[in-house]
Amino acid sequence: MVVLGIETTCDETGAAVVERRQDGSGAILSNIVLSQAKDHAAFGGVVPEIAARAHVEVLDQIISAALAEAGHTLETIDAVAAAAGPGLIGGVIVGLTTAKAIALVNQIPLIAVNHLEAHGLSPRLIASVPFPYCLFLASGGHTQIVAVRGVGDYVRLGTTLDDAIGEAFDKTAKLLGLGYPGGPLVEHEAERGDATRFDLPRPMLGRADADFSFSGLKTAVRLEAQRIAPLHEPDVADLCASFQQAVTDVVTDRLAIGLDLFRMSFGAPTALVAAGGVASNRAIRAVLHRIAMEARTVLVIPPPELCTDNGAMIAWAGAERLACNLMDPLDISPRARWPLDAVSKPMSKDQRADA
Repeated sequence: MVVLGIETTCDETGAAVVERRQDGSGAILSNIVLSQAKDHAAFGGVVPEIAARAHVEVLDQIISAALAEAGHTLETIDAVAAAAGPGLIGGVIVGLTTAKAIALVNQIPLIAVNHLEAHGLSPRLIASVPFPYCLFLASGGHTQIVAVRGVGDYVRLGTTLDDAIGEAFDKTAKLLGLGYPGGPLVEHEAERGDATRFDLPRPMLGRADADFSFSGLKTAVRLEAQRIAPLHEPDVADLCASFQQAVTDVVTDRLAIGLDLFRMSFGAPTALVAAGGVASNRAIRAVLHRIAMEARTVLVIPPPELCTDNGAMIAWAGAERLACNLMDPLDISPRARWPLDAVSKPMSKDQRADA
């Protein structure tokens, strides 16, 4: 099956065409992403109204480019998938409404995809990853440890109690005057800094649950920056290195607990999977490799272009759901909030017989 995917939940406008073969493997036929980072840089973060308007202005062209690159037209695709949430509601409306129009005019199935599910299933697009596996979802808006037991079957083992990990990176960058998007800038500064100079807290370390908290760490960076102001280049680099080291220490501890919880409930995971933009961070990737080795499991991380928001992961999640006969009506609503463990599951044989 060939599926068109549309992603507009934040500040990337994405469209892609993905093929799912009969053996369950996938192929990306096109994946076009237009970033709005420059539009939001002056504000130090994403402005929802600007993001929504930008999606309206370019989405048609992005879809046309994705179809052309894939060698398809709207008449030759089997289904259209769009991120229906969670995300900035203005952008979500733009993408989902466009997908509804395409589905209606071309008489093809519509799949309303949970953005988090798309991240969680994206490793299966590039590798053979059987269920169940343990997902570490780390992005600008979300930080979760999830047991992925099947398409539409997710159990949240841990989550952030306040800031997401990517949000903490972005706010640290803004505090230190580095610009937006902050994650790659903090990582770059950290590479030349002294991670031992500042004794920053490691929130939640040692707790029996697998939850995260980053607001206290972010506050500690601000207090240290105020204490040594005015900041010079070495100070910024050392603060970034100390912050990033604290984050990796927290991730190491929380994931170890999360994997223990996974094993107690579901047995050994087939893999540790990482997804979301923060999974592109090299220091965090190194930590994930070590954690996977210690847990005696394999680590699967999509390439960086599939970690950040993109249409290919939406198309793939749509294809996975379509293979389970999970389609959506044209009156389905966009959602600003949509917990991953609230995503619908495929019906059992008995349920299908009763339907």
